[in-house]
Amino acid sequence: MKSVKVPLFVAATLVLASVAVYCLQILLFHRTEDTLFYLFQDLAFLPVNALIVVVVLDKLLKWHERQSMLKKMNIVIGVFFSEMGIRLLTMFSSFDKAGQEIRKDLLIGDRWSDTDYEIARKNIKKIDFAIDARNGNLQEMHDYFVQQRSFVLALMENPNLLEHESFTDMLLAASHLMEELSMRSDLASLSAKDLQHISVDMKRAFSALVNVWLGYMHHLKKEYPYLYSLAVRTNPFNSEARAEIN
Repeated sequence: MKSVKVPLFVAATLVLASVAVYCLQILLFHRTEDTLFYLFQDLAFLPVNALIVVVVLDKLLKWHERQSMLKKMNIVIGVFFSEMGIRLLTMFSSFDKAGQEIRKDLLIGDRWSDTDYEIARKNIKKIDFAIDARNGNLQEMHDYFVQQRSFVLALMENPNLLEHESFTDMLLAASHLMEELSMRSDLASLSAKDLQHISVDMKRAFSALVNVWLGYMHHLKKEYPYLYSLAVRTNPFNSEARAEIN
C-alpha cells in the first residue's frame, strides 16, 4: 500500500485551524479551564485513535487492495485459460488413465453452489492422477509448449501473479515440464525409466492446473455469470460440451 504524503502547508493550515477554533471557543465562552480539560481529554484519546487508524483501517485498506489485485489477477488467469489452459487440460486428459473418475467430479453445472465447489475440491485432492506418458502424444505436447513459450514467460514476469500462489506453482510445474520435454532429442524413443520421470512431471502440472481451473470457474460463477455460462458450455472434462446452445 502506498504511503500518503501530506504537504507541509496543508499540515500547518490544519494545525492553525485547530488552534483558531480553540481560541475562538475561549473568547466566546470564557471557560479556559473547560477548554483545556477537553483538550487534554482529546489528547489522551489520541493514541487510541492512532491505533485504530494504523491497525484497523490499515488492515481494511490492505484487504481492499488485495481484493482489487485478485480481481486483476483473475483477468490474467482468464486470458491464460483462453489462450492455452483449456487446450492443456484436454491434452493432459489424454494421458490420464483415471480420466473418468476425474470427469465425474468436474462436470460443472450452471447451478453449482459454493458447497458443490467445496466438495469437488475435496474429491479432487483425494484422486491419484494416473498420468502415463505412454498414453498420449508427447511430441504434440512438446510442440504446443514451444508455440506458447513466450506467452508462459510473459506470465511469469508479471509481479502481481506472485500473489496468487496456486497459479504461480502451476506455472512453475508447467514450465518445468516444458523444459524436460525440450531437453530430449527424440520423444518417441524414451526409455521406460525416462517415461516414468516424465509422467511424474506431467502429473504434478496436471494436478495443479485442474485445481487452478476449478478455482477460476468458482470465481466466474460469483463475479461474471455471462463468462461462466460459456465456460460451463465448453468444459474440457465434458465430452458432450458444446458452445452452441440447444
